[in-house]
Amino acid sequence: MKVSGFTFVRNAVKYDYPVVASIRSILPLCDEVIVSVGNSDDGTLELIESIGSPKIRITHSVWDDSLKEGGRILAVETDKAFAHVSADADWAFYIQADEVVHEKDHAAILAAMEKYKDDPKVEGLLFKYMHFFGSYDYIGDSRVWYQNEIRVIRNDKNISSYRDAQGFRKQGEKLHVKRVDASMYHYGWVKDPEAQARKLNNSFQMYHGRNEERMKKRVPIEQFDYGVVDSLARFTGTHPAVMQPRINEKNWKFEHDISRKKFSFKDSILYWIEKRTGRRLFDYRNYKII
Repeated sequence: MKVSGFTFVRNAVKYDYPVVASIRSILPLCDEVIVSVGNSDDGTLELIESIGSPKIRITHSVWDDSLKEGGRILAVETDKAFAHVSADADWAFYIQADEVVHEKDHAAILAAMEKYKDDPKVEGLLFKYMHFFGSYDYIGDSRVWYQNEIRVIRNDKNISSYRDAQGFRKQGEKLHVKRVDASMYHYGWVKDPEAQARKLNNSFQMYHGRNEERMKKRVPIEQFDYGVVDSLARFTGTHPAVMQPRINEKNWKFEHDISRKKFSFKDSILYWIEKRTGRRLFDYRNYKII
């Protein structure tokens, strides 16, 4: 079985992405990792080169900055990276620059890839998600955070990234997937408030840059207020080992009263049902579980 990892990144230093940890977290599972480095102005290429693994294959991409609507540029860059995956790979392991795999899940991921390698009905593997927010001690536990997403796909070039690169489709159809007993640790909302503000200002352009009226009204933020969140829970597990250096360097404080909730009446009911039954009603699924 051959597994190729793939990801893309641009201006990782400027926007403080934990991309080094992301890549290192999947290296033990992959025979190669394609890293598509976009035209950056902050030393991103040198950062990726510093990982120093012979498994890493760096490709170069010039981003089309005219694609500033709905985050479409992220899907385009995902597809560029996927195109470089070796033809003889069985699986392609996708990871974004703010996602990390825990080493405790490696065995389960490998077992699932082995189990379904020769079953063409299985087009991808579905991961659980933990979304950290504010600090490494809290996770988002409301409906605004997606619970699952596809991160391992069959090496079939009829598969492509969907919308803003959250998931995948095959010729416009949802993928047929199996669940894997593993989690993706998402750290996109954990960084210094100033760095988070820079990232969000940039993301706003990627999603709304073609809407001139909206761009005119947008006032760039200088510091992100982590207090504006509907619901958080305490994280009681362990973080991936590759994240520990970053966690040790944390230089801001964030504390949150987890009993404080900011829900509409409808969302409070749905939240109550989910916490008591484990079921998230009316949840959108960008995949078909088989």
